Amino acid sequence: MDILKLPQTKIKNLLQPRLPDLSTLIDSDALFRNGDIVFILHKGEQYSLRRTRNGKLILNK
Repeated sequence: MDILKLPQTKIKNLLQPRLPDLSTLIDSDALFRNGDIVFILHKGEQYSLRRTRNGKLILNK
């Protein structure tokens, strides 16, 4: 993307930091309160979200 060819309003929007909508922000400690794995049902498919010893997240189908 060539930022020099964008309109000024778009450049302003690109440079402003975006904060997450707090109504959709979920703390991972709340998710993993009962262990290091959470199962998620999405469109009829089951996924597992796992927290590693290093604090990383891994999503598997």
